[in-house]
Amino acid sequence: MAAARHSTLDFTLSAKADGETILKGLQSIFQEQGMAESVHTWQEHGYLATYTNKNGSFANLRIYPHGLVLLDLQSYDTDAQCKEETDSLLNKIEEKMKELSQESTGRVKRCKRIRKQTSNFCTVEILALYTVYMRHRTHLILPPIVRGGAIDRYWPTADGRLVEYDIDEVVYDEDSPYQNIKILHSKQFGNILILSGDVNLAESDLAYTRAIMGSGKEDYTGKDVLILGGGDGGILCEIVKLKPKMVTMVEIDQMVIDGCKKYMRRTCGDVLDNLTGDCYQVLIEDCIPVLKRYAKEGREFDYVINDLTAVPISTSPEEDSTWEFLRLILDLSMKVLKQDGKYFTQGNCVNLTEALSLYEEQLGHLYCPVEFSKEIVCVPSYLELYPLTRRLVTRKCLLVPVFPCVTFIP
Repeated sequence: MAAARHSTLDFTLSAKADGETILKGLQSIFQEQGMAESVHTWQEHGYLATYTNKNGSFANLRIYPHGLVLLDLQSYDTDAQCKEETDSLLNKIEEKMKELSQESTGRVKRCKRIRKQTSNFCTVEILALYTVYMRHRTHLILPPIVRGGAIDRYWPTADGRLVEYDIDEVVYDEDSPYQNIKILHSKQFGNILILSGDVNLAESDLAYTRAIMGSGKEDYTGKDVLILGGGDGGILCEIVKLKPKMVTMVEIDQMVIDGCKKYMRRTCGDVLDNLTGDCYQVLIEDCIPVLKRYAKEGREFDYVINDLTAVPISTSPEEDSTWEFLRLILDLSMKVLKQDGKYFTQGNCVNLTEALSLYEEQLGHLYCPVEFSKEIVCVPSYLELYPLTRRLVTRKCLLVPVFPCVTFIP
C-alpha cells in the first residue's frame, strides 16, 4: 500500500545564513527533479521557497537569518523507485549543503542509511557510534514520518510524546461494542495489545505483570483473588502458577479475550482457552455490578488486582467522570477485601506528576483512610517509566503501597 512520506533535513550554520547563496546552490538540484520554484522573501526574516513536482511531491525550504535552514519534503511513494528518487534528492541536498557550510558545526542522524550499511551490528550500538562519529557534521537528518500506510507505527506515550514502534504486521484489528482492539507485531516486543489507541501490553512486558502482582513478595498459595479487567490473560496466567485457591477474573470484553488467546499466547499461555479451570473462572461482565453483588453477598478476597483500561469502560451510569469511576472502583474493592487483604492497581507515566497527585488525592475521599507506597517499573513496550502503586488498606486505616500498582488491605 502506498503511503505519504514526510522527510526532514535540519541544518544549523555557524555563521549568518546567506539565503540567496543557499537558494542558488540548491536550485539546480530541484530543477533536475522537474520541480517548479516559488520564493517568498522577508526583509528581516529570511526566505521561504516552495518546490512542486508534477508527480505530487513538494518541498518547503525555510532559511532563517540566524543560520537555521529547514527542509520538509513530502512524497507519495507508490513503489521502490519513488523511495529511491526521494532518497537521492535528500542525499544531493545534504551534499550541497555541506559544500555551502564548510566551516559550520553540528550533527546528523540517519537511521535508515546506517541500517542498510551495517546490518551485522546491533542497531542501538550502531546509532550510538554513528551519532558520536557525526557529532561534528553540519546538519541533522531525521527518519521520514510515514503517513497513511497499511501499518500505523506511531503511538503516543502517556505524557503525549510521539513514539515510532518497529511494527511490521497488523495481526488483529476488530471493533467490539466497547472499543477498538488491535494486536500489532513488533520486532522487539512481540505482539502488542492496543485498545482504542492506548498501548496496553506486549508479550515482552512480564515486568508489568509481576509488578502489579506484588513483585514476587506475595504468597498466593491457597488465596482467593479477584482480577478486574486483565483480558490479555497475563495476570491470570502468572497467578494460576502460584497455586491459589480460586481466581475470579471479570472482563467486560469477550473480543479482547478472543484476540489475546490466539495472538498473545506468550503472555496468557492456555488459560484463556477455557473460561473455567481447576482454580479459576473468567466472567464476561461489567465489574461494577459484580463488585456490588459480591459486596451485598458478603464475599471477600485476599487480593483484588485492578487491571482495568486507562480509559474507563463500563455500562454503569455512576461513571460521571474518570475520577468518579476510579473512586467508585476503589470504594467497591475495599468492600470485598478481607480484613488483611491487599489491593493492587496500575499508576501512570512518571512524567504525569499532576495526574498522579490527583489520583492520590482520591484516596482521601474513600470511606476509610489509607496509606500507600509506589514502585517505579520499566515496562519495555511503554518506552517510559511507569509507577505501579501498591496500596494496603485496612478497616483500621493501615495502608502500605507497592509499585505502579496499588495495594489495599481492608
